[in-house]
Amino acid sequence: MDKSRAAPNQINNLPEQDAPDASFVTDAACCAKSPGRPKAADLEARLTHLVHTAGYLFLQKGYSKVSLETIAREAHVAVRTIYVKFGGKPQLLKAVLAHKRASFFPDMGAMERDTRPFREVIDEFAQRMWKLVRSPGALAMHRMVAAEARFNPELAETFYQNGPGLTRAMLEQYFARPDIRAQMYPDTPFEQLPAHLINSVIGDFTMHLLFDEQGVPEDEQRRQLQQRVELFYRSVLPPA
Repeated sequence: MDKSRAAPNQINNLPEQDAPDASFVTDAACCAKSPGRPKAADLEARLTHLVHTAGYLFLQKGYSKVSLETIAREAHVAVRTIYVKFGGKPQLLKAVLAHKRASFFPDMGAMERDTRPFREVIDEFAQRMWKLVRSPGALAMHRMVAAEARFNPELAETFYQNGPGLTRAMLEQYFARPDIRAQMYPDTPFEQLPAHLINSVIGDFTMHLLFDEQGVPEDEQRRQLQQRVELFYRSVLPPA
């Protein structure tokens, strides 16, 4: 029997990841300047603090309303440092998104090479994706981008290319594998699978953005997630 089709959904049994801090803010004390030439670790800490500060300000004030001067002042760096290290405001937002994403998908390329059973791989992706989209920082970022996208297409493009676009690309590479396609219905519209899976994981995202699932117990949210992912399996995998 094909393990990828017969294995029960194990979303609720997957090990919990360390919950990343929902805030983009770090303790400024960890980045305090020390006398003399800064060490590599100190430089890395200051850059991390800069990225966290930028993320916090973007969410608190809005991307369009935050200047590089404000970010530099709050992060205790020179504006020139931002240009030298990142290139500008869009690139700084890209770094913010990359840091957030790495908290949930630290092994970005692993899915394409993952040889575990199909259900096991998808179950793990579903749990990580679910944790990401329901984190306070991710919700706030989606709301900010939605509010400003019409007037700032650069923001929308940067967000998509370095957030949802990367997730879709990762899934496209996985579903393009011949061994994975061979397990599905022959007439499966493979180009639709990334969006289909993401929507199955997220569920009713409009309700999620508006109400943040307040009052819904986490066990119930997990149960609903498992049901949605099981529907995905039924739509693409033939009966065992």
